Amino acid sequence: MTKSELIATISGRFPHLTHTDTTLSIQTILDSMSDALASEDRIEIRGFGSFSLNVRPPRIGRNPKTGEKVHVPERRAPHFKPGLDLKNRVFNIE
Repeated sequence: MTKSELIATISGRFPHLTHTDTTLSIQTILDSMSDALASEDRIEIRGFGSFSLNVRPPRIGRNPKTGEKVHVPERRAPHFKPGLDLKNRVFNIE
């Protein structure tokens, strides 16, 4: 599902909300989540899952072509862990 499909779905379920209001609401939620992850906070949405950052420490790697040692800097990657309710719905577990 894309962001525009999500906006269309919510606008369809709640006809009293304008398309612009729905768009602003979704954008505000996504911006808040991005800001939280950027400041290394954890996001937990009960029944859906949690978002956090995985920090990969710096290391010495090797260039596969030349075998030369290369410094690989620290990396941060977002990580999603699904909640129990989401797992049950996806895998049809009752």
